[in-house]
Amino acid sequence: MKRAEIENIFRGAVDQPINLDRVRDLTRRLKKSGRKASSHDRIELAAGLAHAAFLAPDRVAEIYDILAKTWLERDLSAKDIETLNAASEHAPAGLWESFWSVVEDAADGKLDALAITERTAALGGEMTEAFVNRVAQMSHKYPGVSEASRGDLPAKIDLETLAGQPVGSIGAAFHHLIVSNAFDLEVLDRSKIGLAALPAPLDYLNTRILQAHDLWHITAGYETTALHEIALSAFQMAQFGHNYSAQFLAIVFAVGAISPASGYKVLMDTVTTSWAHGRETYPMMLIPWEDVWHKSADEIRAQYGIRPYDRPYRADLIERTAPIANLIRKISSLISIFKGSRKSITT
Repeated sequence: MKRAEIENIFRGAVDQPINLDRVRDLTRRLKKSGRKASSHDRIELAAGLAHAAFLAPDRVAEIYDILAKTWLERDLSAKDIETLNAASEHAPAGLWESFWSVVEDAADGKLDALAITERTAALGGEMTEAFVNRVAQMSHKYPGVSEASRGDLPAKIDLETLAGQPVGSIGAAFHHLIVSNAFDLEVLDRSKIGLAALPAPLDYLNTRILQAHDLWHITAGYETTALHEIALSAFQMAQFGHNYSAQFLAIVFAVGAISPASGYKVLMDTVTTSWAHGRETYPMMLIPWEDVWHKSADEIRAQYGIRPYDRPYRADLIERTAPIANLIRKISSLISIFKGSRKSITT
């Protein structure tokens, strides 16, 4: 199927209200089809995920729960997350043209780290104030968010404090990760990107995830590889409704629809297992990192009942296997948002 045809299917489906029965049916068909999954089914599913990410953020948990339960063929050990029962927002003018432009350029490998970051962020920047307020309201439906965000914005983490932590501690591991990779400790200047101006609890959530993204890698058992950055996006989304991750994954799934189907199972296995992991894991926004720097990752996992990610594939699959699938090779360029510029833009 030609890209223009696939785009037409996307345009015809993306503004339609989410139909969970249709999501379930598409997921079953895609799993049954395996390496022969049709572009039509893949783009129709991508359209539903894009609708949730950009027009109905309170439906993200609902649609990904159905996706995971159907693909994994099991229930999730987590309570359902309530929706707001509100009608979908209207797409801002030009949103889907911009979205599809990002998808095509990403699929063609035209976007470097900075470009994909800026262009994905620009899509989020087109959202209305009503949409941002809806994301904020919905965030409170996720376990632990209201409790975590009651206080002041978290203070900046001090590199010297991390350097003084004992060998084997989470603080020492965090320090090594930052220093050995020449990462910025908090990635971005929180004041320059205006996090404090976001409505609560988004101000807290976005500030904390900028600080804690790499801590979540270590504690939840995700490595800093391309495939595991996709996985951690789903995990973060499951934990607190991370809207940027939802929009990012909508792009990933659309790229998957215009790519050969050979690698689609890897994408679905990765996203559904990490989503389930996030839904079934203690709310990591509640972990007071500054109080546990001296503890090991194993001790923290034991304290909060966190099990490491049970990866369906080796973490460095993309880096080591070329070509595992054209799909995976193409979407790997998207992952550089966490590895090159390492910007974490959220709404």
